[in-house]
Amino acid sequence: MDLTDEFEAARPRLLALAHRILGSFEDADDAVQTAWLRAHATDRSRIANPAAWFTTVTARLCLDQLRSRERRGEMPLLADAIPGGQLAADEEYLRREDVSRALLVLLSRLTAAQRVAYVLHDLFRVPFGEVAVVLDTTPTNAKKLASRARRRLEGVDPASADEAAQAAQVSGHWRIVDAFLAAARRGRIDTLVALMAPDVVRVADPALLPEGGAVEVVGSRAVAEETRSFTDRIHAGIPMLVNGAPAAVVAPGGHGLAALTFDFEDGTITRIEIARLRPTDRVEARGGTGS
Repeated sequence: MDLTDEFEAARPRLLALAHRILGSFEDADDAVQTAWLRAHATDRSRIANPAAWFTTVTARLCLDQLRSRERRGEMPLLADAIPGGQLAADEEYLRREDVSRALLVLLSRLTAAQRVAYVLHDLFRVPFGEVAVVLDTTPTNAKKLASRARRRLEGVDPASADEAAQAAQVSGHWRIVDAFLAAARRGRIDTLVALMAPDVVRVADPALLPEGGAVEVVGSRAVAEETRSFTDRIHAGIPMLVNGAPAAVVAPGGHGLAALTFDFEDGTITRIEIARLRPTDRVEARGGTGS
């Protein structure tokens, strides 16, 4: 098999790897194409293991791009700052390849080195010796970076008796959030009404509403009916912890946009707040990163 055939055979894996590192289909495709050009500019005799060489070059290109973002002081790119065409391409890739939306949101909050180490080793089973080459560090340091990333992605287990005591209540709240999202996706208005207190209040950032949308809506029937106006965003919603509380993060194409946070009383939702997801918000997985 010549180099062209070998690269084309590896392209889907390289694209998947670059996408997890960069969080953007367009950027990932550019990185893979640049790796292709470098492969053809390199003496074939110097490439002893093409698959490993392709992975290393692609990962280094992605790392350079992430570090460039860090040097410019860029925070995680939120969905409303991304051109519509690019966002649609990201969303289509997520659906086609069944990529975890929650994982991408969490990966965007890691440092460049942590993200590369985690994606290469934990997701693509690249040995730490090869990860170290990409990061220009030692295998021991590469292992530490992946471990730190893993801890951040998995969240911190309850460390105190008070937090442990709250866990049971939180698990009950998760059941309500899950039921709310499932009913909203299916347009089950009566189920939504039953999940909320009769005088539930929904407040939202005006920038996240359709033109003319009400900042505040009161009443379970009115709030339930309104969900029909947000079908696309509801389908891009995933249960996650936001600042320690059960919430739903809306992440079109894997890019955070908004957080729906809830107040509960007597097993029902009493308040829903829809706010922009801020880079400073503490976002954690709800028991793993596969959501």
